[in-house]
Amino acid sequence: MASPSNLEYTPLPERAEKAAAQMFVPPEQVQDRIAEFAHVQPPVENKDGDTEVFEGETFTHHFVLGPGDGEVVRWHYVEAGPHDGEVIVFLHGIPDSWYQWHLQMAALAKTFRCIAVDLKGYGQSDKTAGDYRHEGVGEQLFDMLKLIGVQRFNIVSHDRGTVPADFIVANHPDNVLRYARGEQHLFHYNPKLSPQGDLFMNAPYNGILDDTCRLVVTAHASLCVRPIATHHVERLIQEFSYPGISKAIPRYFNSSTFRSEWLQRAQPPPRRMEMPGIDTPGVRKQDAAERVLRGHL
Repeated sequence: MASPSNLEYTPLPERAEKAAAQMFVPPEQVQDRIAEFAHVQPPVENKDGDTEVFEGETFTHHFVLGPGDGEVVRWHYVEAGPHDGEVIVFLHGIPDSWYQWHLQMAALAKTFRCIAVDLKGYGQSDKTAGDYRHEGVGEQLFDMLKLIGVQRFNIVSHDRGTVPADFIVANHPDNVLRYARGEQHLFHYNPKLSPQGDLFMNAPYNGILDDTCRLVVTAHASLCVRPIATHHVERLIQEFSYPGISKAIPRYFNSSTFRSEWLQRAQPPPRRMEMPGIDTPGVRKQDAAERVLRGHL
């Protein structure tokens, strides 16, 4: 017979309690900022082979049908840099898209083949019903990368893009060169830090995804240290406005919970991720630094 986990949450220090309580700015504080973007038009879908230029680097849009959900999953990804360069795969968070990474890609494109993916349910990737478990999405993404000829790669992740990235790294360690794991809990966790879990799980009822402009502006006003330039916010709003996103994203949050993710990471994993970073909880900084110098980021 199954029994509940006896793992306990890490208590929050007072400063974290205060930060969690003030995570989102009050609506009245962003109302004027939201009004600045009333002119933003709906996005125009790209075609395979479309190009854009950022910071002097050419970015190319691609669409590919990969295996998944018993049929196929349509992926949208954007790449920059030499086709024969070492690959870096970028996975975004919420409320974002591949565009989150365009400045980092431009900075690295002289040397690396940079590939930023619209995760399933986001941007111009597939939003139909199917497998939205993070491990399932990670496997579908891994299969797509193989389909476009990417066998070994680095991963850079942020926010909710880190969860499928964790599964890719754990399940396919021989294919991952390095892992830059961003902004997502690992071993130490407390649900008070994740009020957005319930918000997005219940999005069809609370309307949080109904007003894209309000969500994007509020999220970045609440969570960013520095203001984001107006032209970037305009593009972020457009990227998060493709039809179907508001229905697809809650599928992730109804397929798992932050608690179940924490329990999965807290149990002995079937495979180890041998890539501690400088700020990995439970890893001494000097040990992590030595491993980074040996190439195990």
